[in-house]
Amino acid sequence: MASLAYHLKLPDGREESLQVVPPAAAPAKLPPWTALAFQQCPNCPLSPSESPSCPMAVRFVPLVELFGKLHSYEDVFARVESDERTVTKRTTVQRVLRSLMGLLAASSDCPRITFLKPMAHFHLPFSTGEETIFRVVSTYLLAQHFRAKHGEAVVPGLDGLKENYRQLQQVNQAMAKRMNAVRVEDCDGAVNALVLLDLFAQALPDSIDHDLEELQPAFQKLLDVGGPA
Repeated sequence: MASLAYHLKLPDGREESLQVVPPAAAPAKLPPWTALAFQQCPNCPLSPSESPSCPMAVRFVPLVELFGKLHSYEDVFARVESDERTVTKRTTVQRVLRSLMGLLAASSDCPRITFLKPMAHFHLPFSTGEETIFRVVSTYLLAQHFRAKHGEAVVPGLDGLKENYRQLQQVNQAMAKRMNAVRVEDCDGAVNALVLLDLFAQALPDSIDHDLEELQPAFQKLLDVGGPA
């Protein structure tokens, strides 16, 4: 995962930035809500003795520090810079948080989100629901291709992806409880961003087949008899 930066111009004219870099060793001093045992996910395979801190929560620390006093509905102008491109968008705090949380979560060492790590490597800021479905399914199927190529077991179809998202639902719900514990006054940006992520995680196992049908027109030429392979 290459480093990139989110630059934000806030409603009061302030400018803030968050540099997203690959995970490093956790700082010696972390807030109590990052402890693995604090609101630990019910399906977490880690133990406090092996991993005292929750890997995903540790990734969220700078995010909470930056957005802790902002309201989710406030407008911001965002500029996302990487080595390859710059993306700009006028949007809300909630949408910026959703994009950043997805990136930070997928780049964490949480075992339940390993299947999304390639999406962190190829991060697309502010992706639409349609774009996300395309990227999630493509990433999963490409991973199965590489697993088969290296003699690893694969799960035909998309059942494995659906199960991954069922597990991710539990992670998102537990993480929202962590975020609730660190809310400042009535500022709800981080929690609402997680709600958006969880709604997607909840919907995907049941809606993925329908969502893929809606993507099919883009592939129609490849389905036509006599069309290119």
